[in-house]
Amino acid sequence: MSNPVTIEDIYKLFQNSQEQDDRRTAEFDRRTAEAAISMAKLEKTVERTSKAVDALTTRWGRFVEELVEPAVLRLFQARGIDVKEVHPRVRTKRQGVAMEIDILAVDDTELVLVECKSRLSQGDVDEFIEKLNRFKVSFPHYQNYQTYGAVAGIEINEGVDRYAYRQGLFVIKPSGEGVAIVNDENFQPLAY
Repeated sequence: MSNPVTIEDIYKLFQNSQEQDDRRTAEFDRRTAEAAISMAKLEKTVERTSKAVDALTTRWGRFVEELVEPAVLRLFQARGIDVKEVHPRVRTKRQGVAMEIDILAVDDTELVLVECKSRLSQGDVDEFIEKLNRFKVSFPHYQNYQTYGAVAGIEINEGVDRYAYRQGLFVIKPSGEGVAIVNDENFQPLAY
């Protein structure tokens, strides 16, 4: 015959159930805390990695600028654009909009904006064209200048040089011990 269930038995059952629930909750809380710590460590690692990549990208970009800058006058004068001054990293901020030009080559009536990338992509070309279209708003003192664009890259994604050419941009690549404009002699740059 079975023993009758008492209130004490029910209390013990609830107590055991509550203890199991408390253990599960404590285990869940412990795992959640571990996950939060792991996530915080991961976020810090991602932040450090992003900063390191940005610093490396900036250094490579500066390397390209320093490779291209000394040749700019010679390259564009040879193409009939008689620029006389070269200004690296020209910046402005007007009406809350910032703009930076990697290399600006200028004379009295013409100027060339050069965008330098360690690896040039089609997206870079598209962004640069947008920059060219906004340039005279950001730099109104050049409003009456004939403005040309050039892109330079150590590596250029496949077909991007042809794409830039079709957009009316000069394309500058490494050549021998320096750099060269690779557009053919029939190239007609687009004036912005």
